[in-house]
Amino acid sequence: MKANDKTNVMRVLDAKKVAYESHSYEADPTLTGEQIAGILGEPAEKVFKTLVTQGKTGAYYVFVVPVKEELDLKKAAKASGEKSIAMIKQKDLLPLTGYVHGGCSPIGMKKPFPTFIHETAPTLDKIFVSAGKVGFQIELAPADLISVARITPADIVV
Repeated sequence: MKANDKTNVMRVLDAKKVAYESHSYEADPTLTGEQIAGILGEPAEKVFKTLVTQGKTGAYYVFVVPVKEELDLKKAAKASGEKSIAMIKQKDLLPLTGYVHGGCSPIGMKKPFPTFIHETAPTLDKIFVSAGKVGFQIELAPADLISVARITPADIVV
């Protein structure tokens, strides 16, 4: 991969001297997370999606969950200290985070938001998250992701 092929996520990790491996595949926004796990040859438990929400107070929160799991909005609200939480509209994702649907990463958003990851992540040897562009994933140690993006592990899935 040439330097100009690097995504913002990769540049952030490089700047922080965090070890990662990048993976690319045919960019297809219709692929599901489980299909992407299959392309990567990895179990779906190790491939995570990044979801952006808004609490009743108006604050934004990011949740990182395994692709085969569903975010539990009640548990998410509890983890974030909100009365309730709702997913943001897809059209609001790019202006808010700098990322498009299918390419949203918990690393390198326009602004840092409180971020939570499913509690299974720290028990895994490696996990995959979007590299900030459709068709790109990064593989890294969960502890590195948690440290770089200041993420809190929590019970947040159904």
